[in-house]
Amino acid sequence: MNLIPSDIQSHWAVIRPLLSIHNEQDYDLAVERLNSLLDEVGDNERHPLYDLLDTLGTVIHAYEERHHPIPESSGIEVFQFLMQEHGLHSSDLPELGPGKVVHEILSGKRELSAKEIRLLAERFHVSPAVFI
Repeated sequence: MNLIPSDIQSHWAVIRPLLSIHNEQDYDLAVERLNSLLDEVGDNERHPLYDLLDTLGTVIHAYEERHHPIPESSGIEVFQFLMQEHGLHSSDLPELGPGKVVHEILSGKRELSAKEIRLLAERFHVSPAVFI
């Protein structure tokens, strides 16, 4: 006895390629589709394709968790990475104090304070949790 009606099976044959990621080529295509959906749907939960966007995002996330895990990093390592990505030097962050203070933080001689974490999160548009 087949529990899945034939019409669902035929529809799945059409939809499966959109929601199946088996390799990096499928992954790249899924990310392109997701970006296109984001452009069209945005955050409009009433859009007819919103559920597809949400489901595809979940499928991509599951693939990334298995094949592209994010390594554990300390707050200082994240800070160093963000500075490198943005081409910044110690003197480019006056909100944290003089360049010497930033250098001490980056070298591990000084811990980030709650205020500094908040300022960095605002500066780099990330969650404060990445620096903890």
